[in-house]
Amino acid sequence: MSDPEPPQIKEETEEQDPDMFITHTGAKPYLCNTCGTRFSDRSALTVHMRTHTGEKPYLCNTCGSRFITNNDLTVHMRTHTGEKPYLCNTCGTRFPRLNVLKVHMRTHTGEKPYLCKTCGTRFRNNSALTVHMRTHTGEKPYLCNTCGTRFRNSSTLTVHMRTHTGEKPYLCNTCGTRFTYLNGLKVHNRKHTGEKPYLCNTCGTKFSRLNVLKVHMRTHTGEKPYLCNKCGTRFITNNDLTVHMRTHTDERPYICQTCGMAFKQTSHLSLHMTRIHSG
Repeated sequence: MSDPEPPQIKEETEEQDPDMFITHTGAKPYLCNTCGTRFSDRSALTVHMRTHTGEKPYLCNTCGSRFITNNDLTVHMRTHTGEKPYLCNTCGTRFPRLNVLKVHMRTHTGEKPYLCKTCGTRFRNNSALTVHMRTHTGEKPYLCNTCGTRFRNSSTLTVHMRTHTGEKPYLCNTCGTRFTYLNGLKVHNRKHTGEKPYLCNTCGTKFSRLNVLKVHMRTHTGEKPYLCNKCGTRFITNNDLTVHMRTHTDERPYICQTCGMAFKQTSHLSLHMTRIHSG
């Protein structure tokens, strides 16, 4: 009786995915013939080609927007659902995208990895650096089609458009006043809260607005940047100069509705009303 044949070992005939090895070697054999960019796997090249063809195969069924990748659609859907899965463990703020959380974390760490090679200023994200560079180049790519004014970034144009539309999206919940700018609402709210966050380190006076503190500081420094071209007198504020100019022009824009007398300043009109017409 002959010996049984040894079991045959079946060779693996399935072709291995070459992209598995390319990621380890760093090779990028897949070339975009349009712009010359190279990729390590076919799928990345396929997605990239959509930036040239304009193909956006992923549709948002809620608003009709289309996207190049399924991941872009997934992130977009959070604008409809309000989902914010990425949590800042330092302050508790949540974000819809991981990259936004990463940029936010730099507000806690102080990291500013993006350097302006022209002036040395550093920024937390590349988009902020891109906008900043326009202060050096003078580029203003965002155009207001209503008045022709140009802007360095799209957000400034968006805010500017409210001067044409009259839109005031920021509401004071205390008194109902509406504002064009968020900062205007923040400053206004201090009238209700009494908050005065800006401190004069010289005399200890506190102010609700930074620009008022800056003007106040001139009372200590003696700075008077506003010059009367008629007589050479200098003033701390532009308003003081405007009032002073009426001594040269004799302009009297404030009129008493009772007797018709005109005054150069509102304070003079108020005093007149108290002394002459109050009884």
